[in-house]
Amino acid sequence: MKLNIKKMLTVAVASTALLAAGCGGDKAADAPKKAAENVELQVSAAASLTDAMKELATMYEKDHANVKLVYNFGSSGALQQAIENGGAADVFVSAAQKQMNALDEKKLLEGGTRVDLLINDVVLITAKDSKLNLPDFKAVLDPAVKHIALGEPKGVPVGQYSEEVFTKLGILDQVKERAVYGSDVRQVLAWVETGDADCGVVYATDAAVSDKVKVAAVAPADTHKPIVYPAAVLKDAPHMEAAKEFLTFIQSDAAKEVFKKYGFTVK
Repeated sequence: MKLNIKKMLTVAVASTALLAAGCGGDKAADAPKKAAENVELQVSAAASLTDAMKELATMYEKDHANVKLVYNFGSSGALQQAIENGGAADVFVSAAQKQMNALDEKKLLEGGTRVDLLINDVVLITAKDSKLNLPDFKAVLDPAVKHIALGEPKGVPVGQYSEEVFTKLGILDQVKERAVYGSDVRQVLAWVETGDADCGVVYATDAAVSDKVKVAAVAPADTHKPIVYPAAVLKDAPHMEAAKEFLTFIQSDAAKEVFKKYGFTVK
């Protein structure tokens, strides 16, 4: 009798399941489609990309109504650490190879997706109304310069490039005595804009988007490593296909024109 009841229960459960599947079949089939139609794509990008990436988001979302781009801007080092610690991200765009290499070594990148996207320059800036005469990077040792704004070199690529420049020029120790360190390149830019720092080192693209600063000098190419921005899809991207599509988009001709507009050189 127990066996018969068990069989009866099994048949009843199976019948119910089939009935539910039959009645709700269309809804079940629609469910994956609805999930695919609504994607919040998490993009971690270097702070120096803020303006260009926001404009690209407007373009992309216009043609991809089902995708909402959610940006996380910051220093490449901080973004790298967040990803290593399990922070949600689909795409990472770094301002230097160092941070991307670290993720690659830990096998956190989706194979075959890494690309070199952009090139930038390092420049010395002052406030627009500054009377300082700084024709080259060595001029930051002028006694009139009390505070030099730099990116924090451990995690901010522009800070790393700055140290390379000053090391090559043989004045890093003197510069450190006057340095104030920002958490990302936009903080460095802001300090110079407000006069909290007499001068600072940022990317050419950051100087280009501000009407409150002027470029005093461009770092010679032989004083620092090439400033290349790599991009890649993360191995554990929650939205793999959408992430790959967006990565393809930011390499398109239309996207390249936007990057050029903000002063980047495209690869």
